[in-house]
Amino acid sequence: MPDTSPNPRRVFMLGATGTIGRATVAALLDKGHEVVCFLRPRPDADPRRGLPEGAEIRTGNVTDPGSLARDGFRGERFDALVSCLASRSGAPADAWAIDHKAHSDALAAARAAGVGQMVLLSAICVQKPDLEFQKAKLAFEDELVKSGLTYSIVRATAFFKSLSGQVERVRKGKPFLVFGDGRLTACKPISDADLGTYIAECLDDPARQNRILPIGGPGPAITPLDQGRMLFELLGQEPKFKHVPVAMMDTIIAVLTLLGKVSAKMRNKAEFARIGKYYATESMLVLDPVTDRYDADATPEAGRDTLRVFYARLIAGEETVDLGEHAVF
Repeated sequence: MPDTSPNPRRVFMLGATGTIGRATVAALLDKGHEVVCFLRPRPDADPRRGLPEGAEIRTGNVTDPGSLARDGFRGERFDALVSCLASRSGAPADAWAIDHKAHSDALAAARAAGVGQMVLLSAICVQKPDLEFQKAKLAFEDELVKSGLTYSIVRATAFFKSLSGQVERVRKGKPFLVFGDGRLTACKPISDADLGTYIAECLDDPARQNRILPIGGPGPAITPLDQGRMLFELLGQEPKFKHVPVAMMDTIIAVLTLLGKVSAKMRNKAEFARIGKYYATESMLVLDPVTDRYDADATPEAGRDTLRVFYARLIAGEETVDLGEHAVF
């Protein structure tokens, strides 16, 4: 049994239906907190969306301040706001609507409800904000820091599901795709359960409060080449890689950017291509502001779950993963 909180709180939860959100809700309940989850209405879906029985479910529109107050907080008092909410696509309009404005509106409603603490799941990639969703996340981070609330901003590294997009293609005998030599980037991936526990612990740990917290899973840092070799070994196959030149992505981005001058759809596609290139060329590790280099040793670690064990369970059919917007290949 996990340690229960010495100070159980009433928590308003955003982004509860994502895999990390579900893990966070479970961790909060395990620690004895009362959790109210605010979800989008989905009449055709299971009303609980796979969330534990101990969590209260309320539905409404997170992009509507009136709905947040009326359907979410309902004039009641809460102690803390926890958010694993994030834009689904990273498209500029979606990013500013969800990563920034929805959070800003939720913060205002939370303060009116007596909330004095917020834990925000952000992303480590905001260290180098070249993309609109990163700028939107940073804008809200800044607002939260200046709000006067006790805050914890959790900048997570890569997730297991985001590194699982090639399992099936490798299982079918296809090569593992890497950009460049496969060593351009590295990360310390963290499991949903370990990250959910880390987020829940922020409510009680003074060392994690009023701080920006980069966090990854157990090291060492691994490259895409390492990930591919791991999969081939677990599947009992000879390693087979296809190396994709980064310059190819530059060409795609240039073409889509040109087409985007006359088409909103193409503008979004250009942004998606930029997102793809970013993750192909930038490590998900702490960035040293002095050297402008990523530092695996400076990237904190939490939890015990490893990507290798996750891959083995995925291959054995003991795990499933809904990639959704995380699918790259």
